[in-house]
Amino acid sequence: MTRIVCTFLIAIFTVSAPALAQDGPRPIVVQGAMQIEVEKLVSRLDNATVDHVGGWHFWRGTMHGYPVIVSKTLKGIANAAAATVLAIEHYRPIAIVNQGTAGGLDTGLHVYDIVIGTSSVSLGAFKTPYRAKGSGSQPLDWVPLNLTAADGSAGNDPKARTVARFAGDEPLIDAARRAKPQYTRGQVVEGAIGSSDMWNDEVDRVSRFRTEYGTLVEEMETASAAQIAGLFATPFLGIRIVSDNITNGGSYDPKTSEACEDYVVEVIKAYISTLKTATVKR
Repeated sequence: MTRIVCTFLIAIFTVSAPALAQDGPRPIVVQGAMQIEVEKLVSRLDNATVDHVGGWHFWRGTMHGYPVIVSKTLKGIANAAAATVLAIEHYRPIAIVNQGTAGGLDTGLHVYDIVIGTSSVSLGAFKTPYRAKGSGSQPLDWVPLNLTAADGSAGNDPKARTVARFAGDEPLIDAARRAKPQYTRGQVVEGAIGSSDMWNDEVDRVSRFRTEYGTLVEEMETASAAQIAGLFATPFLGIRIVSDNITNGGSYDPKTSEACEDYVVEVIKAYISTLKTATVKR
């Protein structure tokens, strides 16, 4: 690890931010990358205060009488992963929901449709086959590189030739299912969310993602946040709304972010009811 990277990590983890009282309920963290993906959620918090940790923002409050933290992760894989570490280390969440907009990869999905992420998939790590100078590049020939495979396994472990896939938490998925009747702007389906630091507008490439990896939508945060949550054994779910779809001509609509936030509030409400029921039973 270089000195620059070490300094960066030290800077992140030495920035102080107040943590919740140790004897209180553990909060639910809800993530969004951009301001339009969090501002409506923030407006639904009661008694909200904001913590600044480096370049990240965490709004603390309650929703339906339960502690909820809205996290603006910033865009991209690295930012989402760092924000997830910070959220877990500072606030000890009982669960994390990553939500926001995404591009559709399936012709059957339309703008305002929502995907409950039964899994999330890393679409940003590939190994290219050798091509001589002047032979160009053929992205459809690239093979996935699973960075969660064992150390030193890139050359011979079959797992290293698959995409990294992270399962959604079943109780959170169940809460999302129970919230479906409250959403009337489009259909709510279940499937895989793909994540990478790329914006793909090549129809053959997104068709490959859909066919080979089962991804219904693509965006830039969910899989990295899911990977970190898994390392900390923190329940996690990704929820994404289709804001545009290159496979069927669906034009971008920024208002989709608000519709997604409205649905996520219902998911949180359903999940909170489960937590309260479990507390009463204990």
